[in-house]
This record gives sequence, C-alpha cells and structure tokens, in this order.
Amino acid sequence: MSHIIRNKSKLVQRLARIRGQIDALARAVEGEAECGDVLRQIASARGAMNGLMAEVLEDHVRHHAFGSARSGIRDAQAADEVIEVIRSYLK
Repeated sequence: MSHIIRNKSKLVQRLARIRGQIDALARAVEGEAECGDVLRQIASARGAMNGLMAEVLEDHVRHHAFGSARSGIRDAQAADEVIEVIRSYLK
C-alpha cells in the first residue's frame, strides 16, 4: 500500500471533493430538485469516483501487480495495456 501513502494528500483532496459532491446531491434530493439536475449530479459524482478508482488501480498495477520499477520494459508495457483497458471501462 506504499503508493497510497505517497499519494495520500492528493487522494484525500479528491475524496473531499467527492464528499462535497455527495453532500450537494443529498441537498438536491432533499430539496426536491429537478430530475435532470439530480441525474447530472449523480453522473458527476460517479465520474469522480471512477477517476479515483482509476488512479488507485493504476498505481496498484504499476507498483504491485507488475512491479514495473523492478522488472523490465515488457512488464511496464503490459501494465500500460491493462491500465488503458481499465480506464476505458471506467469512462
């Protein structure tokens, strides 16, 4: 989990923004906002969570699953391919 520690402040900031989005979404629902507005806020929060997931997963793949820092270019290329597929899935 060392990559989490290295990026901790950045990840915590992202989580704070996501928390703000979720709080705004709750206020919108409680305030009976228009469906379209609520749906846009849901999509925005989902995108933010997917972005967070992609970042943590990318670091995990690079540092743990393939160990590209220790292995060769072949593992780094394999990691890049996996990350590309996962990022496209999360969009």
